[in-house]
Amino acid sequence: MYSSRRLALLVALCLAAVTAALAQSSSSSSNPAAPAPDQAQTQQPTTGESQGQMSVQARIRARRAQRRAAAIHEAYAHLYEAYAGGGYLRFIPGPGYPASPGIAHGPGLEHATDLAWNVGFTRYYDERLGVTLDGRGYYAKAYVGIQPDHPNYISGITNPAISQYAALIGPTYRFYLQPKFSVSGRVMAGIEKGNFSGDTNHSTALSTGLGLWPDGYTFAASATIPVDYNLTPRFALRVAPEYYFTGFGSTVQYSRGFTAGFVYRFGKQ
Repeated sequence: MYSSRRLALLVALCLAAVTAALAQSSSSSSNPAAPAPDQAQTQQPTTGESQGQMSVQARIRARRAQRRAAAIHEAYAHLYEAYAGGGYLRFIPGPGYPASPGIAHGPGLEHATDLAWNVGFTRYYDERLGVTLDGRGYYAKAYVGIQPDHPNYISGITNPAISQYAALIGPTYRFYLQPKFSVSGRVMAGIEKGNFSGDTNHSTALSTGLGLWPDGYTFAASATIPVDYNLTPRFALRVAPEYYFTGFGSTVQYSRGFTAGFVYRFGKQ
């Protein structure tokens, strides 16, 4: 009897211990464990550090943008701009030998290689828009060929010298600006004087008989894309490919070439 009581008491104690253990296990599984104090302390500085890095990068970008804007303003906020240099042009100097009894109209003359001087002045109204006044002179040797059967042929004159002088005006617009370089668009129109009779003792009848354009004045126009490379905010190198149009002989000559030279900027807007 005594041993039976002891056994029953032992079973009851075991049941109570198992019940308590199960209750504790269920409560711990329903409530997730809180992070350890050390772990929480290490997470907070990581988030703050990321925000700090983003803030530093934003400040660096802002300072770079400010420096770029200041450099652009320093280079292109000048009121005036003067340039000088040279140029190159492929120009048709005339229609060729005229037709005569029994002889058909001769072929058109070959393109002449014109070398030029070029000067100009631009007044800017802001960093982009300005008005340009341009002057230039072109010089070349025109090959008129050898046609001894033609009545207008003059022995010894096969490469007469020709020249043209022009004054043009028109708007200039800088459509791409960087601290070190810029790209602009420019269109101009004006008047041109052609001299094609220098080697015929200024006889227009003889020079046109050789197939050259007659001396005189005509319109001139230019469409140009000047590209400037800045050596300093005031000094730059420029190359400007262009289409050049003239109207000698009641026709239109479409010529291609370029000008190149130095640019000096001065005056503050």
